[in-house]
Amino acid sequence: MRQEFKISVFGIIKNEENRVLLCLRNDYNIWNLPGGGLEKGETPWQGIIREVKEETGLNIEVIKLIGVYSKPNKDEIVFSFECNIIDGELILNEEAKDIKYFSLDKIPENTVVKQVERIKDYFENQNKTVLKIQQTEKTTIELLKENNKNNL
Repeated sequence: MRQEFKISVFGIIKNEENRVLLCLRNDYNIWNLPGGGLEKGETPWQGIIREVKEETGLNIEVIKLIGVYSKPNKDEIVFSFECNIIDGELILNEEAKDIKYFSLDKIPENTVVKQVERIKDYFENQNKTVLKIQQTEKTTIELLKENNKNNL
């Protein structure tokens, strides 16, 4: 039997003040880095360029690979890339209802925990690629659903 893995890509895009770009999802009240799942036939660097364009309206260039994260309990590999904006402007769309830059100490509480870890890894490991296992019992979305059910 052939094992299937999901491959995801996320971009860390900073502004002049060293703040990181985050998107507030339309489907859940969660902030996350721009990115998502790789499509068939795409390279990871092509995927992040497409995902950032779809979610933000920005055209970017990939500067470097900053992390490879294994999520063994989800059969997923995540690539994090440092990216620079080439052109474009931030545009809200069906995937993001808000898009803002945040300093590391002001990242919203409702940001995906694993992505906060990746952002911190980026700032703490400027000269090396991070290789890390990220394993949790429940996803951020699963935890949000539980909290909403408990608050009803």
